[in-house]
Amino acid sequence: MAADRPALTTRKAAWLAVVPLVFLAAFYVWPLGRMLGSTLESDAAGRILSDQRTWSTIWFTTWQAAVSTVLTVLAALPLTYVIARYRFKGRRLVQALTTVPFVLPSMVVATAFVAIGLDSGLAAILMAHVFYNVAVIVRTVGGLWSRLDPSLSEAARTLGASPARAFGQVTLPLLRPALTAATAIVFVFTFTSFGVVLVLGGLRWRTLEVEIYQRATTFLDFPAASALAVLQLVVVSLIVWWYSRRQAFMTASGLVAESENLMGVTSSRQRWLVGSALTISIGLLSAPLMVLVAKSFAGGGAGWALLFSPGPSALRPIPAIGNTVVYAVMSTLVAVAIGLPAAVIIARRRRLGSLLDLGLLLPLGTSAVTIGLGLLMTWSGTLTVWLIPIAHALVALPFVTRSAVPVLGSIRSELREAAAVLGASPGRTWREVDLPIAARAFAVGAGFAAAISIGEFGATAFLARPATATVPYLIFRYLGRPGSASFTAAMAMAVLLMLLTAGLILAVDRLRTEQVGSF
Repeated sequence: MAADRPALTTRKAAWLAVVPLVFLAAFYVWPLGRMLGSTLESDAAGRILSDQRTWSTIWFTTWQAAVSTVLTVLAALPLTYVIARYRFKGRRLVQALTTVPFVLPSMVVATAFVAIGLDSGLAAILMAHVFYNVAVIVRTVGGLWSRLDPSLSEAARTLGASPARAFGQVTLPLLRPALTAATAIVFVFTFTSFGVVLVLGGLRWRTLEVEIYQRATTFLDFPAASALAVLQLVVVSLIVWWYSRRQAFMTASGLVAESENLMGVTSSRQRWLVGSALTISIGLLSAPLMVLVAKSFAGGGAGWALLFSPGPSALRPIPAIGNTVVYAVMSTLVAVAIGLPAAVIIARRRRLGSLLDLGLLLPLGTSAVTIGLGLLMTWSGTLTVWLIPIAHALVALPFVTRSAVPVLGSIRSELREAAAVLGASPGRTWREVDLPIAARAFAVGAGFAAAISIGEFGATAFLARPATATVPYLIFRYLGRPGSASFTAAMAMAVLLMLLTAGLILAVDRLRTEQVGSF
């Protein structure tokens, strides 16, 4: 039986909502307003819209995102089919391995493709996007495919349909909701791609994200950068609106339990199919990372030695590693401090909670470059030390609230009522009833926030200075320097960043498993 939704008075909810609302207003709404105002007060919009460079950038951003999406779907479907339809030893491990590229920082992925020799060109960008987003298709489409009733396609085959026709006329329409969701997500991710294109695109290929960065940092044309950021935000918002409208009219049917749907691998044809799909897919997904690790030890481990050797203050890895850890701690503390009252409201006040939940999701749907530019224009010189953690916390907040809300919503009101009967104040009830139950969920959200902060590059590229450089920012700087020592040092830092992120994600996954097992 579902737990009762406990009452939270309007007055208490209003007080709790002050903290997240002020945070959003100060660091998201106001910066976006400043950017929009800068665009309207100058001739930037007219200059941008009349500039052929802008339209070339928009065209490239759009068609590379479309091609990347199509290639990602084509590359992921064989592996998705095998995982969704067959039961074999190590199936769960394969699912986990396909997720690894998606959780890696963009600088790690870009550096991995530099390591295999694809350091400049369209092919490198497209391949990196496919590598990065295969997990979206496997997880989203595979989750539905594994629950489709196989008797539907078997009936079509019985009536004489070929396997291709049965797939096209029966299976594919049933997969459309998940396929639409996955392709929309991949398109938005590749449309707003920044780190991958900045590193692999050279001087020729630029997305809107890269153009915004260059206009602001190279040409110091902040009004033009603001105009491009507003234009991109409008385009992404339209895509998300279209997607939400499409999803409202899509429902999946003919679903069965996954355990009843998986087939054993019995025939030689099935063994060949499963073996080929797994070997090729896992091989292609792991090859860039394996080459990255190998290249980091080139030259007798000179790159790793450089991490601990003295050098120019702006390029010393040890301070950057320290900054990365400190910012991760600071952004996690901010995200939890803001997310805690927000999660309580979302879990216990339906209408206000829904509005607040939507507000917290807005920064997640906004490109990190736009967030970084807005914070730079609004708060530069006043909150210098906190700007990077605040930018990271804006993106991490939804992960904190989404981790805690289901747990807070499951706490029965009888527990609070019993505490009240025994004389506990509302504050003590929260500390001794709600918080111990939800503590692990908040720890999961904190782990996600730390992982996001460690790998974030888009907003950091605007806000970092030599004294405040992070590991992703320093990797970008090292990749731009000549010499094999700088190259291997960038590889070593990328491996270090990969290990840090993987360790956090594994810890979060373990916490989530223990949390599920405790209820």
